[in-house]
Amino acid sequence: MRSLEDELFPSTPGKFKIERAHTMNRQFHRCFASTSTMFLWALFLIALTASYLSFQSFVDSGSRYLSASWGGIQWEKQVRNSAQIHRSGGMSVLVTGAAGFVGSHVSLALKRRGDGIVGLDNFNNYYDPSLKKARKSLLNTHGIFVVDGDVNDARLLDKLLDVVAFTHVMHLAAQAGVRYAMENPQSYVHSNIAGLVTLLETCKSANPQPAIVWASSSSVYGLNEKVPFSESDRTDQPASLYAATKKAGEEITHTYNHIYGLSITGLRFFTVYGPWGRPDMAYFSFTRNILQGKPITIYRGKNRVDLARDFTYIDDIVKGCLGSLDTAGKSTGSGGKKRGAAPYRIYNLGNTSPVTVPTLVSILERHLKRKAKRNVVDMPGNGDVPYTHANISSARSEIGYKPTTDLQTGLKKFVRWYLSYYGYNHGKPVN
Repeated sequence: MRSLEDELFPSTPGKFKIERAHTMNRQFHRCFASTSTMFLWALFLIALTASYLSFQSFVDSGSRYLSASWGGIQWEKQVRNSAQIHRSGGMSVLVTGAAGFVGSHVSLALKRRGDGIVGLDNFNNYYDPSLKKARKSLLNTHGIFVVDGDVNDARLLDKLLDVVAFTHVMHLAAQAGVRYAMENPQSYVHSNIAGLVTLLETCKSANPQPAIVWASSSSVYGLNEKVPFSESDRTDQPASLYAATKKAGEEITHTYNHIYGLSITGLRFFTVYGPWGRPDMAYFSFTRNILQGKPITIYRGKNRVDLARDFTYIDDIVKGCLGSLDTAGKSTGSGGKKRGAAPYRIYNLGNTSPVTVPTLVSILERHLKRKAKRNVVDMPGNGDVPYTHANISSARSEIGYKPTTDLQTGLKKFVRWYLSYYGYNHGKPVN
């Protein structure tokens, strides 16, 4: 039996060198052929993988394009139609947070007088999105197009200001609520600071630059004990993260006004209430619980002092917003470069008549014809302040702001809307 060595190397004399050389040559060619084949197969697999990845990228891009809530010829047409001005000397306004409480009311008021409006809202779930969708439907019936998108989306903002040369931006998009900031602080930084900066970056680079009116908050007065609150008061002691983000917004807007010539007006709202309001607000949840026979929690301050708020009816807030837009003055920059000084203003928008929370509940009881089950407890350290009171002399003299609705009248209108919207008949839910 031949050994392995015999199989590889023949023992016949005289043929060893030649046959061995031929054998090694054949093995070399086989190896080379095998390596070439493997190399070709590797190239094929690489090409196949690259083709698949390219195709997948194309599919993903196409999917993103098809599923995007904005963009395209039809979308641009809707934006332009909604922004069309229908009065002499009118303005075209981009309203962020348009499906929100204040945003929807401001949008409707602007539309009624003939201004062009385009809304923007991300329909987040901080409170029931169905209420925001209902507001959007209301705006749609009046010819106002609301884009579903986030104010942090720089590409979307660039596109909107490219499609329409907006004369004004009414920036109302924000993460609201004092207490929720303790649960989800990131959402406040994302919306109230990062979102504001994204919007300002877009506006400063636009040509022409729009004038900006935006919602600050009475919360910036924080732990300030001097009342009534005036715009010249110190605002460096915020009592909540929400207040801190709004204070930061005032500093940031001042910077963009100073460097880029953006015309900016900040509005410090004082406890806005009314129809289509926010469910997280006390008057709203009190109404719901009273109708359902559930107890309501009423907070009180130190030494058993009742909390009081400068409750401001939504129609009065809208008047202040429109007055601010009408008197805003033009931005002075172009393409991100300042050409001169531009207006920078801050105004209180309140009712100037603080009312205690127990009095608010008593008014609701009369309108609802039901007694509330009151649970009075001491105010926790959750960022709330015991008292708010607005000095509105600057807004009154400079933008013609004059609130006219007292709390009794305003709550009556709110209750009427609430009962209708949620299907109550004589105080009872309709099946």
